[in-house]
Amino acid sequence: MTASLRICKQVLPLCAAALLATCATAPVQTPSAAAKGSYVLDPSHASVHWSISHAGLSQYTARFDDISGAMTFDPDVPQNSSVDIRIKAGSVNTGLPKFDDTLANETKYFDAGTYPEIRFVSTSVTKTSDTRGRVTGDLSFRGTTLPVTLDTIFNGAGKSFGHPGDTLGFSATGTIKRSNFGMDTLLNFGIGDDVALKIEAEFNQAQ
Repeated sequence: MTASLRICKQVLPLCAAALLATCATAPVQTPSAAAKGSYVLDPSHASVHWSISHAGLSQYTARFDDISGAMTFDPDVPQNSSVDIRIKAGSVNTGLPKFDDTLANETKYFDAGTYPEIRFVSTSVTKTSDTRGRVTGDLSFRGTTLPVTLDTIFNGAGKSFGHPGDTLGFSATGTIKRSNFGMDTLLNFGIGDDVALKIEAEFNQAQ
């Protein structure tokens, strides 16, 4: 091995580490430090999981794979912030393709052919601490629109690799009753009515 090749093998990892260090910085967990304005959901770093009691034996858990959305963020007056999230009902993912097809398309379940989109549009934001709040909005699902409140955590503002602007991160949880949206299949056979929602989301500053 030549001396120049040895030097290259030593220098290249250091250069790569230095580049990553400049691209990935620790997020700032103070909302007031984030940029005010419009943000777009990053679908590569967003997930909506739901779980439901299976005869009291376990919490059956699945997710949606196709999520999009936008947010207006006001760090000075959080109550002025808003969010609009859209989910393709047919993108339900249980890990079992045949069951996914059943859930997505049968009229007693998501009926995605008739109601292709699940949508949440915020109507109010209430700050409960420096990094926590409650986001209430209208959830439209299976032709019914009802208010839902999500307990939300601001995880921080930072830089996400490949995005020149700020990236904001949030976690949220909430619960809905599926029967309120006309989905009461198997309620009498031990399948729960309460559906727990667990949401993780990153929003990139609109360019």
